[in-house]
Amino acid sequence: MVLCSAQEKLQALLLFTYFCLWWCTTISTYVKAENTDSMKPGDILNASATSTLCSKQGRYCMNFNRNPDPENLTYLSIFGKGKDDWLVWISNRNQPVDINSATLSLNYSGVLKIESKIGKPIILYASPPPFNNSNYIVATLLDTGNFVLKDIQKNIVLWQSFDHPTDSLLPGMKLGVNRKTGENWSLVSSISDTILSPGPFRLEWEATRKELVIKRREKVYWTSGKLMKNNRFENIPGEDLKVKVVSDEYFAYTAQNENGLTKWTLLQTGQLINREGGEFGDIARADMCYGYNTNGGCQKWGEAKIPACRNPGDKFDNKHVYSNDNIVNNIENASYGISDCQEMCWTNCSCFGFNNYYGNGTGCVFLVSTEGLNIASSGDDVFYILIKNADHKGMYNSNYYIANIIFPK
Repeated sequence: MVLCSAQEKLQALLLFTYFCLWWCTTISTYVKAENTDSMKPGDILNASATSTLCSKQGRYCMNFNRNPDPENLTYLSIFGKGKDDWLVWISNRNQPVDINSATLSLNYSGVLKIESKIGKPIILYASPPPFNNSNYIVATLLDTGNFVLKDIQKNIVLWQSFDHPTDSLLPGMKLGVNRKTGENWSLVSSISDTILSPGPFRLEWEATRKELVIKRREKVYWTSGKLMKNNRFENIPGEDLKVKVVSDEYFAYTAQNENGLTKWTLLQTGQLINREGGEFGDIARADMCYGYNTNGGCQKWGEAKIPACRNPGDKFDNKHVYSNDNIVNNIENASYGISDCQEMCWTNCSCFGFNNYYGNGTGCVFLVSTEGLNIASSGDDVFYILIKNADHKGMYNSNYYIANIIFPK
């Protein structure tokens, strides 16, 4: 009986020890990283529980975007606190995840990853083996907007969001070449406001000529011109920029107002804007570059010529209109973004305006006649309407209409 009792006590002790280990592991795994700026090994950001990281002074926050999506997909995003429209970084723009099961975790093996019930895990960083210092790894959202994974014992940055820019450039971020990894730091526009996957426009730093370049599908649309001695670029209007240039590596800029939020954003139209607080101004208007004009930094595309039905100075402008089904032609191709619609409309003499077909910013709707079109201060639809250059004395009639219109499918 004594031996049996000893065995039972040993089994009970082992069972209790196992239970304690399981309980500790489970509890640490599901700690919510709420109301803090950092994650330690075992912490999880949970989309369904709306867990949020916020920087120490509350300038930026990070969570899984909860904006309505018909397919219940979401992105891990960094944004200005209290500003839903101040999105500065997207982690998984190539692979949106399920909003009801998505998590960001930092595990005890030093792996920072995004997971959900759909798709493969997205590995942001994995520590090389052997790994035995998990107690010294911390992921922190800084007040600069940079999300940094750091070995605090060795004071080494292992991974940071600033090395993986999306469509926005924050003060301190770089454009150019990462000499350590060979990667190119560049901005890439989104397809639309709701589809955050990479779009057609890219902003790069051309180190040889020391200028900024906007490309659309590898075709150069706009350049800043060289950086001059007064710390301004030839083709960027406005006040002097506080910039830092390492000639063979990168370009960066400093905020004029260090107390407020500032960012440059490359829009899906090709427009590059500078947002400071609630204000914004143009840095570049690549959306006004048509391949034949060279004003404002626009670049010519080889032997590109203006279409016979267009005149120098013609442009598209955003207008509220009342239209009807008899004067529109739809292309229900979800691979087209707004810049594709503009390109097709500009080169087709039967097109007087365009907009997206789908509510998510894809597909195209073209105005193929002005008959019955009513442009007003408010209206049912918003179109980019072709505005003719009033100073040009050409033969083209803005009401000219060809009935047999053919648009690419």
